[in-house]
Amino acid sequence: MVVVGEIINFILWACILLLLARFVIDWVQVLSRSWQPKGFVLVICEAVYSVTDPPMRAVRRVIPPIRFGGMALDLSPMVLLIGLYLLQIVNAQIFFR
Repeated sequence: MVVVGEIINFILWACILLLLARFVIDWVQVLSRSWQPKGFVLVICEAVYSVTDPPMRAVRRVIPPIRFGGMALDLSPMVLLIGLYLLQIVNAQIFFR
């Protein structure tokens, strides 16, 4: 059972790292509007967005972005990150007692 717990823990850590990579990519795009990834970086960015978009869209359906006049605060990345950390805690309690 420990092996199953380790595999689940690895998958959760990979998801957390992909979500953090998406944070970085999004902030680079916000701070440098003219930045467009090319070559290998484009492949990495596309992979990160392909993996993180479906769960973020699902969370956005439940918790829509909060509007502040002309801007919106998207809570889906934070909710996903907290959810992944909670899943890691549950995984540790189940498999590593």
